[in-house]
Amino acid sequence: MADTLSQLYLGAGLTVLSHPLMYVKVLIQVGHEPLAPSMGRNIFGRPVLQLPGLFAYAKHIVKIDGKRGLFKGLTSRLCAGAMGTVVHSKVLQSYRNMKNSECSELGKNDPSSLYHVFEETTREMIARSTATLVTHPFHVITLRCMIQFIGRETKYSGIFSSVVTIYREEGILGFFAGLIPRLLGDVISLWLCNLLAYFINTYILEPPSQVSQIGEFRSYSQAITGFLASMLTYPFVLVSNLMAVNNCGLVGGLPPYAAVYSSWIDCWRQLSREGNMSRGNSLFFRKAPAGRMYALDQKRFV
Repeated sequence: MADTLSQLYLGAGLTVLSHPLMYVKVLIQVGHEPLAPSMGRNIFGRPVLQLPGLFAYAKHIVKIDGKRGLFKGLTSRLCAGAMGTVVHSKVLQSYRNMKNSECSELGKNDPSSLYHVFEETTREMIARSTATLVTHPFHVITLRCMIQFIGRETKYSGIFSSVVTIYREEGILGFFAGLIPRLLGDVISLWLCNLLAYFINTYILEPPSQVSQIGEFRSYSQAITGFLASMLTYPFVLVSNLMAVNNCGLVGGLPPYAAVYSSWIDCWRQLSREGNMSRGNSLFFRKAPAGRMYALDQKRFV
């Protein structure tokens, strides 16, 4: 219980601190570019047409909505984080209780074996997927609160009113818009991260004669593989967020910002054709897309 409470407090603090970053990222993901690109230089010193980064974008939001404007959708995101932490913890605890009773009868598995990695990853996958399933409605509300910045709308102004609005206009399925690509991305990222870390630790960083020399690097393998896995699965995050706001009655989810996609696969294909699968992945050193013009009146590239 104490561990869960500490995780709740820590998670809430990190959520508050990271919310402005997520806010800017979501607006970039839907294609909103309120500031025109300007000439700058890349890391090699070559002149390039650059888009404003995180700080310039956040400063623009503060200029329009004040500092509180950076925290739109925070309440629903905090609810999602708290509920997700509790559900995740309960699922893992149930698994541990079941595992303890089994281990007392069958004995313990080797923690360094591939079977153990599969077992632990499966347990974590179930816990994460359950938490995602339960909290996704709050995630949808958070995203829709954020993109109201584009059209200056107030349709989603609170959790309870947003729940009523979504249910009235879209039914139960509206609360789970974008769920499938989000689950797929989470699952693929988790398995990539854990399997890559296992093979690196087993076959690269742990030869018998060099354990003492490279043991220190093993602690970083999980973080490195996690970063690589998140980069590879970013398109799932992008597609999920776009589907969560697509055709929801807000300017940011309707043409000209986005087509009305028939499914998340349709969204994926269109983004792929346009070369936008990494849109919003970087918040610094953003280069203007090649071959497209900036429409000042629409505040986006066409």
